[in-house]
Amino acid sequence: MSTTLCFDFGNTRRKVAVFRDAEIDKVLVLPDDSSGLINALLDEYRPSKTILSSVIEHNPEMETLLANRSKFHRLSHLTKLDFSTPVGKPETIGADRLALTAGTVRFYPKQHNLVIALGTCITYNFINKFRELVGGGISPGLEMRLKALNHYTAKLPVVEADSNVPLIGYDTRTNILSGVVLGMVYEMDGFIDEYRSKFDNFNVVLTGGDMVHLAPHLKNKIFADPDLIFKGLYAISEVNNP
Repeated sequence: MSTTLCFDFGNTRRKVAVFRDAEIDKVLVLPDDSSGLINALLDEYRPSKTILSSVIEHNPEMETLLANRSKFHRLSHLTKLDFSTPVGKPETIGADRLALTAGTVRFYPKQHNLVIALGTCITYNFINKFRELVGGGISPGLEMRLKALNHYTAKLPVVEADSNVPLIGYDTRTNILSGVVLGMVYEMDGFIDEYRSKFDNFNVVLTGGDMVHLAPHLKNKIFADPDLIFKGLYAISEVNNP
């Protein structure tokens, strides 16, 4: 049984998915990316292949460690992909968005897809039925919005995210949750409606850690795929680490 470690380093969390052949065995949240921790992961799982998607300044020794002990690939705009990116500056596309697209064209083929990733930011990623990452949008994520209300005001507190949100808030906490959580939901539903009005054979995929707070309130039908980015990383690794 072949083992692949797929590292996804986002703005909020560092995570790694352990694949046994083509199936996810487990997903781990890493406290850091120290050389000791990376070596411990390599000792425990002994992967034949590893891949890294990173949008942060990660430990520079990490790539050397992975390359010395596995077939390693760092995801970038130079990566071999089975889709195209017909945009003005492909080198500016985030590695996370490339991984999401790779997972989308593999598991949701032959249709127009809007992938909404709910992380530190919300990214709207439109992949058409011709396997082209056309573009999309970026807006502040849930935690960023909740913290911004505290940071830019004198008295509003930081409120913890919750999916139990009333339309009409009855105290400071529920007023903030109503405005932020439902505001994000109306934003997403608005985007989905606009895309759906322009494209037939259209599909929506929701992914990311804040899905649990937002998905229950969406009026539009969506596919929830929390592991889409890891599925994409595995697919890319298979192409670039033959």
